[in-house]
Amino acid sequence: MLLCIDCGNTNTVFSVWDGHSFLATFRTSTEHTRTADQYFVWLSTLMAHQKLELAINEVIISSTVPRVVFNLRVLCDRYFDTRPLVVGKPECLLPIPPRVDEGTQVGPDRLVNTAGAFDRHGGDLIVVDYGTATTFDVVAHDGAYVGGVIAPGVNLSLEALHRAAAALPHVDITKPQSVIGTNTVACMQSGIFWGYVGLVRGISERIRAEVDRPMRIVGTGGLAPLFSTGDVLFDLIEDDLTMHGLTVIHQYNKDNGQI
Repeated sequence: MLLCIDCGNTNTVFSVWDGHSFLATFRTSTEHTRTADQYFVWLSTLMAHQKLELAINEVIISSTVPRVVFNLRVLCDRYFDTRPLVVGKPECLLPIPPRVDEGTQVGPDRLVNTAGAFDRHGGDLIVVDYGTATTFDVVAHDGAYVGGVIAPGVNLSLEALHRAAAALPHVDITKPQSVIGTNTVACMQSGIFWGYVGLVRGISERIRAEVDRPMRIVGTGGLAPLFSTGDVLFDLIEDDLTMHGLTVIHQYNKDNGQI
C-alpha cells in the first residue's frame, strides 16, 4: 500500500492508498520536533483502530516545511523499510515540468495540486487552495504549472486581526446572515467571509483576462465548501485534490522507473 503524506505549515495529513481508493485519512498538527517513533505510534494506533493492516511499502511526501522531512524519512526507513519519494527533489519526476522564471522553486503543494487537477479535469484551470495561505495555481492547457498568486490564509488573517486589535475578539469563520453586521462579531465575520469571496472572484477574473481564454476554477482545502455558499465562485470543488495529486505523481515515477 502507498502512504501519501502532505505536510503543510499548520497540519500534516496521512492517507493510505490501496491503488484504487483511499482507505483512511489521518490529520495531525505539523511539528518539526515530532520524532519518527512518535509518528509511528500515532499512525499505527489509528490504523489499528480502523482495523487496517500496516502493510505500507511505498511512501510519497509533499512538504512545505523542510525541517519535518528528515523525521518522515526516518519513519519510512525504520518502520516501512522504504525510501520515500519527495516532491520537489530532483529524483521526483513531474508529469509536466512547471514553466516559471529560471531558478524559481515552486512549492511542492502547488505542484501536487496541479498534477491532481489536470489528471481529473484537464488543463486551463485555476486551483484555489484554502490553506495557511490562500493560493491560486494556474494550470495551462497541457497540465503545466505556469504561475499563480499567494494571499494570506483566512485563519491567518483572522488571527492577525485578533492579535493586532485588542478590542476585537477571536471569531469563528462562518457565512453571516447579512453583509452589514450589527455587532462586533458579525462585522468581523462579514469582513472575512465577503472579503475573501471578493478576493477569489477578483483575482480569478484578472487571471482569466490576462491569459485571455476560458478557465475553470477548482476550489480545494477545508474552507472551499463554506466559501462556495457565498457566491458562484467555483466550477468544481475537490476535497482530496492534494492526495490525488500525490498518487498521480507517484504512479508517473513508477511508470518511468524512478521507483
